[in-house]
Amino acid sequence: MIDAATAELTILFEDAEALVIDKPAGLPLDRPRAGGISLEERIYELRLGFARSPWPVHRLDQDTSGCLLLARHPRALKRFSAAFEAREVGKRYWGVVAGLVADDRGTIELNLSKVSSERDGWRMIPARAGKAAVTHWRVLDRQGALTLVEFTPETGRTHQIRVHAASGLGHALLGDPVYGRKLPGKRTMLHAARLEVPRAGKAPIVAHAPMPADFLALGFSEPAP
Repeated sequence: MIDAATAELTILFEDAEALVIDKPAGLPLDRPRAGGISLEERIYELRLGFARSPWPVHRLDQDTSGCLLLARHPRALKRFSAAFEAREVGKRYWGVVAGLVADDRGTIELNLSKVSSERDGWRMIPARAGKAAVTHWRVLDRQGALTLVEFTPETGRTHQIRVHAASGLGHALLGDPVYGRKLPGKRTMLHAARLEVPRAGKAPIVAHAPMPADFLALGFSEPAP
């Protein structure tokens, strides 16, 4: 896992109201209860001459790498948040699935609900009475017993792709400690590869985060655009 205290915060898109960074795997957005460095402690690095620090518009899990949108002022934060809420934002993720997916593409529609217990903590589960969650997917590559899948979520539920991989595809993401099997020294293999945010009166925000090194180390290659 990359050292969250020293990992580079690569900028993928920048203008007067927005930044998109390639968030390193292992860097949480908020300060962990157990301590350690988070983006919250490093956000000042992204001021880039502005008086205030930018603020994340959406969430990525600690293990998830890739495109993270930050707003540079409160008005932009409000507009971008509204775009996410209205499902106007285009998102694509790459995930390494711990198993061979037989079909080449499809759509998963599984409602999700949060459950918790004192012993296991909280997790999301498929539930008929849960919130609607829809994910389109297609296979990009297969290497041995692993499958590289592109996920395009319509909705933005917590852990949506992770649960849809495990319960919809029948194979969890490689290294997922909650919905699959944790691997020593490995992270949950999920990467936010592309982000597109429409903006009224100006060009959309478009960002692409290259395939990370730990994906490449498994034998996968950067997919064609």
